[in-house]
Amino acid sequence: MVKSIIMKKYVYIVSVILFLSLLLFSCVKKDKGYNEPYVQSNLRALDVIEYDFIEQENKTIDGVDFLVSRGEVGKFGGEFITSVIGEGPKTFNPFNSNDATSSMLSGIMYDGLFSTDPYNGEVICRLAKEYSILPDKMTYIVKLRKGVMWSDGKEITSDDVYFTYNTIIFGGYGDTSTRDSMMVNGKLPTVEIVDKYTVKFKTPVPFAPFLRNLTSPVVPKHVYKFATDKGKDYFRTFHSTDIDLKNPVVSGAFILKEYIPAQRLVYERNPNYYVIDKNNKRLPYLDKYIVLIVGDLNNDILKFEAKETDTTTIPGNLVSKYREDEKKSDYTLYNLGPTTNTSFIVFNLNSRKNKENGKYYLSPVKQVWFNDKNFRSAIDWAIDRENLVLNVLSGVGEPLYTAESISSIFLDEKTAKGHGQDIKHSMELLEKSGFYKKEGILYDKNGNKVEFELLTNAGNTQREATGVSIKEDLSSLGITVNFKPIEFNSLVNKLTNSLDWEAIIISLTGNPLEPHSGYNVWRSDGALHLFNQRSENDIKSTDKLLPFEAALNQIFDQASVEIDFNKRRELYKNYQRVVAEYNPIIYLYSPTNIVAVRNKFKNIFPTSLGGVFHNLEEIYVDVN
Repeated sequence: MVKSIIMKKYVYIVSVILFLSLLLFSCVKKDKGYNEPYVQSNLRALDVIEYDFIEQENKTIDGVDFLVSRGEVGKFGGEFITSVIGEGPKTFNPFNSNDATSSMLSGIMYDGLFSTDPYNGEVICRLAKEYSILPDKMTYIVKLRKGVMWSDGKEITSDDVYFTYNTIIFGGYGDTSTRDSMMVNGKLPTVEIVDKYTVKFKTPVPFAPFLRNLTSPVVPKHVYKFATDKGKDYFRTFHSTDIDLKNPVVSGAFILKEYIPAQRLVYERNPNYYVIDKNNKRLPYLDKYIVLIVGDLNNDILKFEAKETDTTTIPGNLVSKYREDEKKSDYTLYNLGPTTNTSFIVFNLNSRKNKENGKYYLSPVKQVWFNDKNFRSAIDWAIDRENLVLNVLSGVGEPLYTAESISSIFLDEKTAKGHGQDIKHSMELLEKSGFYKKEGILYDKNGNKVEFELLTNAGNTQREATGVSIKEDLSSLGITVNFKPIEFNSLVNKLTNSLDWEAIIISLTGNPLEPHSGYNVWRSDGALHLFNQRSENDIKSTDKLLPFEAALNQIFDQASVEIDFNKRRELYKNYQRVVAEYNPIIYLYSPTNIVAVRNKFKNIFPTSLGGVFHNLEEIYVDVN
C-alpha cells in the first residue's frame, strides 16, 4: 500500500530569519523553541512510516573533517537505475542551467556550503563544517571542512568558494538567478577570504533568506577559471553536453563517466567523497548511478514495468493499479504529499519592440488582450480545475489557485481556496472590456477574432492533456486556442531566449520554506520573470513596468529584509493575493507525488521536503 512519510521526532521547519540570532559555530545546533512547525498535510495515506530524526555528526580522521552518514551501515557495490523525461540535459555547468533536468544532473556532481535538511527543513552543513552569524546580523563566518578533496585530488579551499561566489555568481556568469536573489537594496553581499579554510560573507543589511542562498554549488577554481577568463559568452558554452568526460572534477558523491545523448548518463562513485558511514568508510555505497533518457511519461512507466529502472513517479491514472500490484511486487509505493511544482498557464505581457529590427515581439492586437486584467481573469474563471484534477491527475492531486505550493508554510489559506469554474462570470468580465460573442466566436471591441497559440512540452502526457482540456474550456467563451506541444528544450529556449511566444503551460519548482526562492520570477528584473520579460540588455529597465509588477517588487524587497517571521509571512501572503487578483500567471493543479522504489534498496527515507533520493550516498543494494 502507499506509504506516507512522517518523522517521529522534530518535525519542524526553521524560519530562516531566526538563524540570524544564532551565534554558535555549529551546523548541528538546535533550539527547538524557536522553530516553526511544519505540518505535512494532505498525505491521504493508508499507513505511515515512522523513524527517528538523527542529528548531523562530524568526525575528524587523519586531518580530514568528514560528515557522518545518518543512515544504517550498508553494503558497497551495485547500481541504481533511474530516468528522466525529455531529451536530456542542456548543460552540465550548474551556473548555465535553467531547466530542472540539467539542474538535477549537474547537481549530482557538485555540493554547496550548505543544504536544506530533508527531515526538518533546517539549513545544514555540507562542504562547510560550521558557521557563525555576528551580532550585526549581516556578517557570516563560514569554516570549511579541512582535507576535503576534489575528485582530482586537489583540496577544496576558501579560494574555490571565493571564486564561485565573487567571480561566477556575483560577476553574473551564466544564469543570473542566484545573483539576483542575493541582491539587497540594489547591492550584492561581499565575500572575502579569511584564511585557507574560512570565508566571510557580509550583506548590506540584515537579509532574511541569505543562509539558504549559500546552498549554491561550489565549483573548482582550477577548472572553471579557464572559462571565466574567456568571458561570459564562452562561459555559456563551458561544460555543455559535449563535456570532456575523461576528467570531470567534482565534489559530489558521483562523477559523470558516460553520456550518450538521448540515451543515458552513467555516474560512478567519487572515491574522494567527504561523507563516511559509522564504520568510517567513505560513501557512496553504490558503484554506479545510471540515468536513462526516456522521452516521455509512457516510456518511463514501460521502463519500470520491464524492470529496466529501479524507480518511477506514478501518474494518477495508474496509482490504483500499482497499489493493488504492490502486494505481490518487488517495489514499495511512497506518498510524499503535494509536489512543490506549481503548474500554470502564463500569457506574454511584453509590449516592447525588438531594438534590432524595430518590430514588436508580440502582435499589438494580442498585446491588448493579454495585458487586459479582465481578459486574464476571464481565463482564470473559465478553467475547470476540478476537471483537470479528475481527468488529468485521475484525482491524485488538488486544484491550485495560488503562487505558493500547497505545502508552503507561507501559504495564504484564503487565496488557496480559490473558486470553481464560472463561464457566465468569465463572459461578464470579457464584456466589461468590450469583447463580444457572435455565432459562437469571441471578438474584441475592434472586431478581431480572439485566437492565440498555446505551447507546452511534448512527451509530458499530463501537460498535453491539460492543454487539450484548457482548449475545450476556452472554446466555451468562443476563444480559439491553437494548442501545440513542442520539444522541451525548444520550449525552454522560447521562454529564456525569445520574447515572441503567446501563451505557455509549464511548471516551476517552489520552495515550501522560502518564498524568496521565487525572487527571480516575481521581480521585474528577474531572469525568470516570464510574463513581462525584458531582453538581456534591458533586464534592469523599468520601461513599461506594470503597476502590479511594481507592487510585487516592493513586497519581495521588503520581505527579504524583514526579520520578524510573522511580518514576513504576511508580506508573502500579500504577494499571493496580488498574483491571484491580476493573474499574470494562472495556476492549475498540484499533483500528489507517488513514487515507486524497488525493495532491494535500503536506507530509503523519503520525506516530503527531500523526496526519495535526498540521501543517495547512503542508499545501498541488499539482495538478501
